[in-house]
Amino acid sequence: MEGRDSGLGIGDSQKRGLLADAAAGGAAVANPESPIPNPDGAAVKAYLQQHESKPLLRFITCGSVDDGKSTLIGRLLHDSKRLFDDQLAALESDSRRHGTQGARIDYALLLDGLAAEREQGITIDVAYRYFDTERRKYIVADCPGHAQYTRNMATGASTADVAVVLVDARKGLQTQTRRHSYIVSLLGLRHVVLAVNKMDLVDFDQAVFDAIVRDYRALAAQLGIAQVQAIPLSALEGDNLSSRSSRTPWYAGPSLLEHLDTLTLDDATEALGLRLPVQYVNRPNANFRGFAGTVAAGEVRPGDAVVVLPSARRSTVARVLDANGDVAFARAGQAVTLTLADEIDISRGDVIAAAGDPPEVSDQFAAHLLWMDDAPLLPGRPYWLQIGARTVPASVSEIKHRIDVNTQEALAAKRLELNEVGVCNLSLDAPIAFEPYARNRALGGFILIDRQTNATVGAGTLDFALRRAGNVHWQHLDVDKAARARIKGQTPRVLWFTGLSGAGKSTIANRVEKRLHASGHHTFLLDGDNVRHGLNRDLGFTDEDRVENIRRVAEVARLMADAGLIVLVSFISPFRAERRMARERFAPGEFVEVFVDVPLAVAEARDVKGLYAKARAGKIPNFTGIDSPYEAPEAPELHLHAAAESTDQMAERVLAHLGLA
Repeated sequence: MEGRDSGLGIGDSQKRGLLADAAAGGAAVANPESPIPNPDGAAVKAYLQQHESKPLLRFITCGSVDDGKSTLIGRLLHDSKRLFDDQLAALESDSRRHGTQGARIDYALLLDGLAAEREQGITIDVAYRYFDTERRKYIVADCPGHAQYTRNMATGASTADVAVVLVDARKGLQTQTRRHSYIVSLLGLRHVVLAVNKMDLVDFDQAVFDAIVRDYRALAAQLGIAQVQAIPLSALEGDNLSSRSSRTPWYAGPSLLEHLDTLTLDDATEALGLRLPVQYVNRPNANFRGFAGTVAAGEVRPGDAVVVLPSARRSTVARVLDANGDVAFARAGQAVTLTLADEIDISRGDVIAAAGDPPEVSDQFAAHLLWMDDAPLLPGRPYWLQIGARTVPASVSEIKHRIDVNTQEALAAKRLELNEVGVCNLSLDAPIAFEPYARNRALGGFILIDRQTNATVGAGTLDFALRRAGNVHWQHLDVDKAARARIKGQTPRVLWFTGLSGAGKSTIANRVEKRLHASGHHTFLLDGDNVRHGLNRDLGFTDEDRVENIRRVAEVARLMADAGLIVLVSFISPFRAERRMARERFAPGEFVEVFVDVPLAVAEARDVKGLYAKARAGKIPNFTGIDSPYEAPEAPELHLHAAAESTDQMAERVLAHLGLA
C-alpha cells in the first residue's frame, strides 16, 4: 500500500526509512515530502512518541434502524485513510454483491462482518473499529439499532466516553432513539453528539434540522444529558463528517471529527482516593505475593495507607510494580501489582482502597436494571451478580417500578420483560465494596448472570446502599441448631416433595410424617394449600407470586430446620430456579428433593378437586401442566413413580433414604 497512510500520517516508504535511521541513531536524509521538519533521528523519535502518547477516546454510534450508523463509521475510516488496499478491494467487491447504493461503495459493509448482517443489511452484533487522527486515537463501537439487540447496544455503551446518536432527517426521533438515549444517560455518558443524518435527502433543509434538534434537546433535558452537540451531516456523501460542508452554509459548528478531536472529557473519579479492584493474586514463588489489577480511581505510591474491602483490614503499600518493574506511582487506568507491608488475606474481587477515603460496603442496594433476557425477570429468583472481578449470589428482592423510556414515567410492574428498564432493590448473599455508578463505573456497574445457563440476563447500575443493610445484623444465639437437634435426638432434614397437582405429594408426605411421629421424631408438614390460607394468603398464581410463594416457604422451612425439626414440604414448586433457591438455603445433605412423578393424564384423571377441569375450561389461569409449565427435577435425591407404586411403598422409600425404615 505504497504511499497510503498507515497510522503515522506518513507513507510506508517514508516511514520505513525514518524508522531505520532512528534505530541506527544516525541522521536521516531530509525528504521534502515529509511532514516532519528537519527529520533527524531525535525528531523521528519525538514524532513517534507523540503518536504513542495521544489520548484515547471511545465512542459509540447508536440510534434507530437504518439511521446510517455503519455507513458513518465506514466513511470515517475511509476518509481518514485507515484502510489497506486489500480492504478497499474487498469493499468494492462486497458493494457490488451486497451493497445498497447501486454502483457506489457501500461503506456500511466495512462494519457488517456477519453473513446475516450483509444479507439483511442490518447490524446485529457490536462491531469495534480503531482509527486515529493527528490529535487522538479512537475506538468506535457500531451498535445495532433493532430493539431485539438493545442488549448489544448497552454492551458497547458501557465502555464508551461519548455517544453519537444518529437520527434520520426524514423520520425524526424514533422509539429506539429514545431508548438508546435513555441507556446512554443510565450508563453515565456525559457527552452526546446528535448526528442528524441523511440531510442530503431533505435538501439540507435547516428547518428540518432545527426541529429535530429542538425535540432532542427536550428529551436530553428530561434524561439529564447536559452536553449535546448537534451536527447536520450526510454520512454517505461525507458532508460535515471529517470537514465542514459547503452544502450547509447555515451551520457554523464543527464537523463530527473536529468536535471529537477537540472534546474535553471530564473524569468523575479524579476526586476519589485509590480504588484498585483485585483481579489476580500474583504468587510466582514463596517470596512474593502481589495483588494485580487496574487502578479504577485515584493514585497509589509506596508508603500509602490502604484498607482492603470488604474485610476492612488495613496495611501499607510496600511496592508498586508495572510490566517493567517498580514504579514511583500509578494512577487511574494503569495495570499494576501492589505488594503490602502486612500479610493480609486478599482474594480476587476484593478492593484495595485509600485508608482515608474508602468506598462503602453493603449487601443490599437500590439499582437501575436493564433486563436483557427473553424470559422475564421475576423477583426472588437467584442469579449471580458480577461487579468487576467479584461474583456473588444475588436476587432482585423488589421491583420498585418500570420506566417508560419514551416518557420517563414510572410504571407499576411485578416483572421486567426483554429490553425493559426498572428501578429495583437487590439483595446479595455477601457484602461488596461499591460506589454509586455516577461516581465510579468500575465499582458501580454490574451484570446479572443466570445460574443455570451462565447467560448474561441483565445489566445495571448501583444507585445507593439501602439503609436497612447497615442496621440489620446477625444476633448471636447461644442455643444453636446443633443443640436443638441434639436434645431431640435427630438430624434436621427438609423433605421437599414436588410434582404436578394430583400427583400424590401431600398424601405421601402425610404418610411419611405419621411414620416418623410414631417412631418418636419431631416433625412439621408444610402443605401448599394450607400455607395459602395464612402465610401466603396474599399471593396469587402468577409466575411472580409463585416465586414469592416458594421463597417464603423455604425461609420458614429453614427456621424449622434450625429448630431441629424434620420438615416435610409439599408444594408443586414448578420452576427449577425456585427449587434451587430453596436448596441453597440449607447445609449440604440437609435438603432432600423428592420428585413425585406422574403422567399428566393420570394426574388429570385423579382430579379430586376438579382443578384440571376448571383449568381446561379457562376458569383457572396459569395452572401448572395446562397453561403454565412444570419443570421436572434434573437430579432429585428421590424419584418416586406415583402411577406404578403404592403410597406405602413410596413412603417406605423416603424413610429408607433417611435411614429410618
